[in-house]
Amino acid sequence: MKDYLPPSDLLAGRVILVTGASSGLGRAASLAFARHGATVALLARGEARLEAVYDEIVAAGHPEPAMFPYDLATADDRGLETLAGAIAHHLKRLDGVLHSAHRFYSLTPLELQTLDEWQALMRVNLIAPFALTRACLPLLRQSPDASVVFTGESHGHQPGAYWGGYAVAKAGLETLTRIWSDETASEENLRINTLIPGQVATTLRSRTHPGLSPESVPSVDDLMPWYLYLMGADSRSVRGQIVECQT
Repeated sequence: MKDYLPPSDLLAGRVILVTGASSGLGRAASLAFARHGATVALLARGEARLEAVYDEIVAAGHPEPAMFPYDLATADDRGLETLAGAIAHHLKRLDGVLHSAHRFYSLTPLELQTLDEWQALMRVNLIAPFALTRACLPLLRQSPDASVVFTGESHGHQPGAYWGGYAVAKAGLETLTRIWSDETASEENLRINTLIPGQVATTLRSRTHPGLSPESVPSVDDLMPWYLYLMGADSRSVRGQIVECQT
């Protein structure tokens, strides 16, 4: 997939919701989706940074996005159902969801991680992606070709010391992907996968690997072929998979 060359109109006419859209991989994916014709529903906590992504998309002449400032750490079923209703009202459809929002504290031994930290890690990294997808299912099911992509993590796929609750939450996304894919196996218009970016030059990577030079790992833009492939129609046969980016 790293050599995937998407057509410029790959996502034309589609509406795609991106969480964590104001920075890192979420921002890069939002720009890539818009560049390939999608109307992007931008979701993140910080309204100012969200507006910056909105302005960048509009200035480039891509389809006008929509902004949804929202804190997934405080989400509940009613709030998420209201959010899904707002997407339906303003954008009329939903063809994809990229779950890119995350919560991370630090690399520490399990014995030093607190209950409050684990609850926050599970809520943002695992529970919110599940609950938001569930709230959006009625809209996604109306799409002729809907794709849900969870963002996994290498240390959730292959556990390692000190990654603690963050890795456990990310591992949960892989299980969630497989269960949901089994439950929707008869729905040919809906697919659910997890994408593991691997080492990439993001703020999170600089916190976990402070001695690693950004030039020694792929940039966020280098990974966009995977994101575009999984969100577009060319991946319709890819279901319930844990996809690792390789550059």
